[in-house]
Amino acid sequence: MTSTAVHTTELVVGGSVRHASRLITEIENGSPAAREVLARLLPHCGSAQRVGITGPPGAGKSSLTASLIKEIRAQGRTVGVIAVDPSSPFSQGALLGDRDRMLEAASGDADVFIRSLAARGAAGGLAVAVNDVVDVMDAMGKDVVIVETVGVGQGELEIAKIAHTVVLVLVPGYGDALQAMKAGVTEIADVVAVNKGDLPEAAGAVEDLRSQDYVRRDPTADRTWVVPVLKVSALRREGIRELAGLVDDHYRFTGDSAWRSEIERNRRHAQFLSSVTERLRAELAAIPPDAFDDGRFSDPHLAADEFVTDIVRARAHLRAGGLATN
Repeated sequence: MTSTAVHTTELVVGGSVRHASRLITEIENGSPAAREVLARLLPHCGSAQRVGITGPPGAGKSSLTASLIKEIRAQGRTVGVIAVDPSSPFSQGALLGDRDRMLEAASGDADVFIRSLAARGAAGGLAVAVNDVVDVMDAMGKDVVIVETVGVGQGELEIAKIAHTVVLVLVPGYGDALQAMKAGVTEIADVVAVNKGDLPEAAGAVEDLRSQDYVRRDPTADRTWVVPVLKVSALRREGIRELAGLVDDHYRFTGDSAWRSEIERNRRHAQFLSSVTERLRAELAAIPPDAFDDGRFSDPHLAADEFVTDIVRARAHLRAGGLATN
């Protein structure tokens, strides 16, 4: 362990935004030095409440996040925000339009740390680095860490592997899109917020969603969480206090059984998979195209099968040697 890693760890745990920001940049760049610091930060993690904000483009997720920041700060709690933005097609960097909408909520508040990450094509719009950045903000001592995702889709189920509570943001009048949201809402949502509640059709949308009686089942006990649906207006800050209260209610509910530890286990598993995937991707990308001139690569699918088989054998060898666990 280098002295630099030790020093950086101490500063991040001490709440240094400057050093945390540098570390996050290194995480995005896949720096081995960042992994060294992350390993030292792990003992300082586990206290932050993680909230996922997801929903279709145009639902007002960033405005809702900004209002939630203000509400949480009014309660005296500190906040970290990770805004996963669509990648720029030119620079692969985060497009900061959505982030600008949240900066006003921070307004120079040292207890609010907002960071944008580029999705870079990650499944579900979640950057591979998100879980690591959550750990950074957790280790900094942020009471609540909010992850706002790009948009909703099948891959967006990944947010459920990161957040303790997922807030699905919808707007009335989406027609077929609203039906699509309803079809998968029980898989991703712990709380549903119908934004732009001042629109005439908002009340009907709320009642329609409530009539579906969505529930989340506790995988560790014989009980269910009835997914609440409420009408909010992010711009007018109406219903935001109630929304924050429901998020806290769900957090307490999962903590009353082994559900919370199940969430933590799934999150670390997802973190492991994303790390392995990225490293294997880099190794595979290093194989030059002319390797396929070799007869062994005449069948790309067979070559892929052999590659995966070698990995499975290596894993079995490690397990036999006691170097891996369940």
